[in-house]
Amino acid sequence: MPITNAQDLFVYELGDIYDAEHRFLEGQQEMAQKATDQSLEKAIQEHIEQTRLHIRNLELVFERLDRQPQRQTSHVAQWLVNEAQQSIQEAQNDAIRDCAINAAVIKVEHFEMGSYRTMFTGAQLMGQTEIANLLEQNMRQEEEAARIAEWSIAELLRAAQPTKEQEQQEGLIDKAKGKLNELRGQ
Repeated sequence: MPITNAQDLFVYELGDIYDAEHRFLEGQQEMAQKATDQSLEKAIQEHIEQTRLHIRNLELVFERLDRQPQRQTSHVAQWLVNEAQQSIQEAQNDAIRDCAINAAVIKVEHFEMGSYRTMFTGAQLMGQTEIANLLEQNMRQEEEAARIAEWSIAELLRAAQPTKEQEQQEGLIDKAKGKLNELRGQ
């Protein structure tokens, strides 16, 4: 799609975030299934409903512009979803997996906030108040989701930290394995 003016750029960005929201909706559904922390799972489930609303709001924006909703491949969204899937897959335990999920959520929310902020400003400058209001609603919900995710990452990371007792037990196990290997080698 050739971009020759601000309106073209706005429509391009609209298609980009429309695609991103669809990709993130699918990703969130996977994350909710893999989350073990109940608060994290609940937050993701709530944001899934918000994401559905965001998609509907974007469809209304397309409608206000007399255009059919059209997804423009969001390479950033593709990358973020792929990175999230990779880190979740490589997580070695539930606590670390929950941290990886939450970290992915934070990255996604910041991408969405930047996209919505840019489009909101564009809609205002074009005098599209109704469109700006729809985009602002999405933007505010993304900002709130980011705040929640940023707050909860500290809690999840603390839960993922081994306790002193666990570290001592692991140290004793490693020593016992070393001693056993020494005895086998004699």
